[in-house]
Amino acid sequence: MRESGILMPVSSLPGPYGIGCFGKEAEKFVDFLAAAGQKIWQILPLSPTGYGDSPYQSCSAFAGNPYFIDLDALKAEGLLTAAQLKAEPWGKDPLAVDYGTLYTSRYKILRAAYAAWCKQCEGLHGCARYYPDAYYAFTLENEDWLEDYALYMALKTANGMKSWTEWPREYRLRDGGALERFRAENEEEIGFWKFLQYEFAAQWKKVKAYANEKGIQILGDIPIYVSADSVDAWVGGPLFELDANGGFARVAGCPPDYFAADGQLWGNPLYNWPYHRETGYAWWIKRVRHALGIYDLLRIDHFRGFDTYWAIPAGSTTARGGKWEIGPRMELFHALEGALGKLPIIAEDLGDIVDSVRELLAESGFPGMKVLQFAFGGGDNEYLPHNHIKNSVVYPGTHDNTTLNDWWENSATEKEKTMAAAYLHLVPCRPTAKEVAAVKADTARVALLRAALGSASDRAIIPMGDWLGLGEEAHLNTPGRLGGNWTWRAAAGFDTAALAKEIRGECEVVCRA
Repeated sequence: MRESGILMPVSSLPGPYGIGCFGKEAEKFVDFLAAAGQKIWQILPLSPTGYGDSPYQSCSAFAGNPYFIDLDALKAEGLLTAAQLKAEPWGKDPLAVDYGTLYTSRYKILRAAYAAWCKQCEGLHGCARYYPDAYYAFTLENEDWLEDYALYMALKTANGMKSWTEWPREYRLRDGGALERFRAENEEEIGFWKFLQYEFAAQWKKVKAYANEKGIQILGDIPIYVSADSVDAWVGGPLFELDANGGFARVAGCPPDYFAADGQLWGNPLYNWPYHRETGYAWWIKRVRHALGIYDLLRIDHFRGFDTYWAIPAGSTTARGGKWEIGPRMELFHALEGALGKLPIIAEDLGDIVDSVRELLAESGFPGMKVLQFAFGGGDNEYLPHNHIKNSVVYPGTHDNTTLNDWWENSATEKEKTMAAAYLHLVPCRPTAKEVAAVKADTARVALLRAALGSASDRAIIPMGDWLGLGEEAHLNTPGRLGGNWTWRAAAGFDTAALAKEIRGECEVVCRA
């Protein structure tokens, strides 16, 4: 059962069009994982990015990110030309995603591809426009979310991409007649957003199948909450806590913690759990069923929110004024397993964890997470490797942590460095400050990687930036900071045969490959 994997967002893959995608670099990375003896490719949510360019603030809990569509594949289909692709700017730095430039260039190109696709479909089978059978099958299979999503995105486009809460009243309140008229007048725009989801799904299916053939499982990520500016919130109604005017009564976040002195004010609408209970958790069953069609394993972000969650009055400027409320606990997971069978879930049980959260995790049977960067604050910490249990997943750090090199050089306290250096036997058991200061960041990085891999945890996941020995530039997300997140991209050729051999060797020594 001992396995290892690598955390590498699709967006961080190299490539010519401003962001990583489902093209040849994705398949090349799968080959690298297989050569390195890895069994898991962990990615971030594949949903469209939203506020702050975050994949955790998406406009849909079901849709895929159009940025990940491989433009070269569209070119091969005859939908784009090399000249069209060359004419667009994709950002000046190949090692960072420029989301502003990407938004303009990508959608211009994707609209051109859609126009070409529609032209290809004209006159087929005696019809004005006949789409491929695979397209009709996709739209039928996904109509329970796709119809609302495409309409929502068309309305969003028509309203200058404003949040739905700022749309004209008839659209905001989903007046049936107004929506029907809009559909009739905007068939092409609605069709464009369906086309993007069709291409996304077809391309991702190929990447996932390729990975599975190589013995690699995809570990995906489900954010616990949906964005306030999302189709889910627009159509959800009683799924969420609402005030007397139909607005969100309270919003999500977390109290002051390791990452943020004022807590984190996420702003997501909170679930109306009594309503979900009345419906047998139907929306959650639909959501998890959909995710299981995309991923092999599911990491549920902010698992503690199913036990108790931080509820902040709408309009608050910080998260300090929130209060703990009781979540659905095991009732939700019993409903999910009753409908879907045993769930391949990994619980993100980090943050302010209390006994009731630990009890929920134990009762669920899901593996929790152990993060080494949290291990060295003093005492017999639960994240220290000797305290890890088999039914867990160990990480040096998550996407919210910086890289090991940067942690050692800039983030770890002197106390943490002293304890870590001694624990990892890089210095004597009672080192002097001078001895600790002499430990190089790269030496500490390798020792921490080996500690993670040597852990009793069944699974070990290492961020790609740590295998590459990168610094702060590979820090994916700083919680509480708006802007500058989710931008890191690996340099072309990062996935060398030599590195794969090194990783395989490190994993074989501790029986993970």
